[in-house]
Amino acid sequence: MKPSASNANTTPRRSRRAQIIGGVLAVAAMAGLGGLAWHLTHPAAGQGGAAGVPGAAPGSAGGPGGPGGGGRRGGGATTVGVATAEVADIPVVLDALGTVTAAATTTVRPQVSGILQKVLFKEGQMVKAGQVLAQIDPRQFEFSLMQASGQRLRDEAQLENAKLTLQRYRTLLSQDSIARQDVDTQAAQVKQLEGTVMTDRANEGTARLNLGYTKVAAPISGRVGLRVVDIGNLVSSGDANGIAVITQLSPIDVEFSVPQDQGPLVMEGVNAGAPLTAVALDRTRAVTLDTGRFSALDNQVDTQTGTIKAKARFANAKNALFPSQFVNVRLELRTIKDAVMVPVTALRHGSKGDFVYVLNSDKTVSTRPVTRGQSTVDKVEIRTGLKAGEQVITEGADRLKDGARVTLPGDKPGAGGGGGGRRGNRGGQGGAGAGAAAAGTDAAPAAGQPVAAGTAEGTPSGGRRQRDRAGAAPAASAPAASAPVPGAR
Repeated sequence: MKPSASNANTTPRRSRRAQIIGGVLAVAAMAGLGGLAWHLTHPAAGQGGAAGVPGAAPGSAGGPGGPGGGGRRGGGATTVGVATAEVADIPVVLDALGTVTAAATTTVRPQVSGILQKVLFKEGQMVKAGQVLAQIDPRQFEFSLMQASGQRLRDEAQLENAKLTLQRYRTLLSQDSIARQDVDTQAAQVKQLEGTVMTDRANEGTARLNLGYTKVAAPISGRVGLRVVDIGNLVSSGDANGIAVITQLSPIDVEFSVPQDQGPLVMEGVNAGAPLTAVALDRTRAVTLDTGRFSALDNQVDTQTGTIKAKARFANAKNALFPSQFVNVRLELRTIKDAVMVPVTALRHGSKGDFVYVLNSDKTVSTRPVTRGQSTVDKVEIRTGLKAGEQVITEGADRLKDGARVTLPGDKPGAGGGGGGRRGNRGGQGGAGAGAAAAGTDAAPAAGQPVAAGTAEGTPSGGRRQRDRAGAAPAASAPAASAPVPGAR
């Protein structure tokens, strides 16, 4: 059967209708994808546009790129910590590790040999010079002294007799009754006896001295160590350990090393005439053990360590320092008057040297090159580039650059935005009016179609144009969504 003429005319119309419908659907899909992409790539209205509007056009008032973009800049300000540069007097100190050494250490040894009868000290006792510490059996030395004294008395008697004989001989010689030779012989004998008596007196003195050595006395004042001998032992001057060891604790010295580069500074302070103060600290540097004075500097540099040995003397009235103890020594070389001080955390180091971030009155920061000087535990001296009273950034400086805007911990939210935040608010008000006008229209925007937030200037005329666009959007997009195709049934 042949197809009728009406069927032949209907087939081409259906093909054209299908093509038109497919084209309309493709255009609608592309429009939807474009709107979705615009929505994803632009911030919401709450970040820079008007409240109540889904999005703001780029460059519009209240948007991030427009004049109202100061709100975004205010939101990106860095919260930092600040400190004020102060004027203070700082001491120039030299820290070193030292060893406590006794001013004098003596091993008490007996000077005569004998049996130890008494020990008159206690271990660890503080003794004074001349105090008797031990007693050696003195009997043999007493007998030696008696023998020497007897010998002296006998020889002195002989000397006296010889002198009387010489006197008689001289009288007889004057009367020419005796030969001169006899007189000369008698005179020589007198001199011989005088020498003998002198020797006897020396022997007597030695015996008396040895008798005194039986009492072992302390040669210096200090603390007695542990006892190394007991009563009844035979002691002598050749004993290596002796009877006791006395260490002088007051005054006491501390030896430490000074870097060779610091040697001239130490000598400069010594030559100034004023004594240099030395402080002895414990190993944690938290407790001050004693305060003393610099004593001496060695005359040569140790080539192995590159340091110079030095010594400081301490009164050690509280006996806080012990020989061979390791301590930290702090030597005050001089004092810098009216130095500008800032916290150590405020000083930064860049490719061009040291610098600080100075806080300006408009809540921005400026990079200021400075020259550092002496430093303490928590502060550093600024010799040039900074004045007292200026504020510097101490925290959060890693995120800053020259001219960056900052927020202080005590500022209210949005205070760092400055005038830009106020311009953003004015743009937001224009956008809010446009959103209200759009909400008051009878027709709604097409699905996926963003609403413009006004002109870039954020003026009232832009708001009116926004209302025009908001009202015209449904009329322009409604046919694209559901417009009937001509000729469709």
